[in-house]
Amino acid sequence: MAHRRNSTNGDKYLYKGVKRSLSIENDVEKEYIFENEEDKVIVDQGPKFGKRYVEAILYFLGLFISYCTRVNLSLTVVAMTDPTANENKDIPTFNWTNRNVILSSFFWGYVIPQVMAGWLMTRYGPKWFMIGSVGIGSLVGYLLPPAAVYMGSMGVIICRMIQGFCQGFMIPAVPIFLSRWVPLSERGRICNFIYAASCVGTVFGMMISGSLSASLYGWPMVFHFFSTLGIIWCIIYAICGCNSPAESKSITAEELAYIEMTAIQSKKRLKTPWKGIFTSVPFYALFYTYTCFILGFWILLSQIPTYLNKIMKFDLKSNGFLSALPYIVQFVLSLLFSVISDYVTNRKILTLTSARKVFNCIGMIIPAISLIFLGYCTNATLGVVVLIIGVGTNSAATCSAFINNVDLAPNFSGVVQGIVNGFSNICGILAPLIVQVLVTDEENQVHWRRTFYLASAVYISGAIIFCIFGSGEVQPWNDDKKDEDSEEA
Repeated sequence: MAHRRNSTNGDKYLYKGVKRSLSIENDVEKEYIFENEEDKVIVDQGPKFGKRYVEAILYFLGLFISYCTRVNLSLTVVAMTDPTANENKDIPTFNWTNRNVILSSFFWGYVIPQVMAGWLMTRYGPKWFMIGSVGIGSLVGYLLPPAAVYMGSMGVIICRMIQGFCQGFMIPAVPIFLSRWVPLSERGRICNFIYAASCVGTVFGMMISGSLSASLYGWPMVFHFFSTLGIIWCIIYAICGCNSPAESKSITAEELAYIEMTAIQSKKRLKTPWKGIFTSVPFYALFYTYTCFILGFWILLSQIPTYLNKIMKFDLKSNGFLSALPYIVQFVLSLLFSVISDYVTNRKILTLTSARKVFNCIGMIIPAISLIFLGYCTNATLGVVVLIIGVGTNSAATCSAFINNVDLAPNFSGVVQGIVNGFSNICGILAPLIVQVLVTDEENQVHWRRTFYLASAVYISGAIIFCIFGSGEVQPWNDDKKDEDSEEA
């Protein structure tokens, strides 16, 4: 039996036996098909805490472990190449001159699977791809210390390339989760919560890497520790995780119906609109802005430990904490910005497009100014404060660039994210190499200023382009009627 109800009266009808939900926002009539009349339940909103939040926590933890694995070498490589970093003389150290090449090697593998990963996970679901990503990357982490000893820097480069390739499936999975599990009214908060794993993972990864590298067990324990965390997460997610609400056996009927009613992803298999994507101005605005964010982010992330060590003269233990401190602030501010973003859009204070542009400017321009000041700081304490301001406010951009793919194309958010994240993270390869060219003397602050000027210019250009050409509206190619029933090419 089919029942049709206009949504303008303010009531929300949820059904325990939902078979299909065609949901359009902004007071457009919705159709619900359910099995029995007695299955109908009237509620004001979805459950306060439900399966979608459990899934969000699992995604957070998966991304958290991935970022720990991604960043641990930024600080550990200092201990691997410094004979005075550890009192235990049994811990091997190496005389490597290609440190920045080693740091960039992760991204050689990372950029390869992005578009393919987004397409595959959109079609088959992200669960087992994510488990394979973290699981294989963790196993390779166990092999990295012996590879360094017996194969030198080339062994480390190969291991990091494999880990990078595996992690190429993680970020494209997030927008697929958001489009399948998260209502529009909760999108900002849950999105920022998941992406905050990058801050928390960076903080935890750097602090633990610094402590373990300086401990009796030395730098090899860093890779063993994070690999073990990864294997544990794989087991938990294999048991508890689901690709979609309909697949979950533990979700309540009310929450399932609520998610189905507010779903923003089409239930039908649509042909990927490659032409629409690559001729879309808002897509290119997102692409450019995201690329600027990634380049600035990775210049900071990969070089902060070296900058604090060479310019600010902090030791390894202090370096780990101070390198992580800006990302602690970034995590806190990301949660604050996400709440504000949802508030101003849900209350119609700002349109979705305006909100995305405002938060993108905050997340790009303030860090740009901070980096310029950092290049002239001679006081170590003041330098750390400026660094905290720059990295902390950078989190505002996650309310824009990191979520805009779902705004533009909820049906193809994974594909869009794969394209954007894959090509933009070529900058992850370039960032350490650019620093190596610009900073020929790591103990000369004037050389570091060149790097900070470049990062500042990149950030500001990203803010300008998105303000002019960016959008928060769903694009026409997201749901092309002529392709509704077509199979994927």
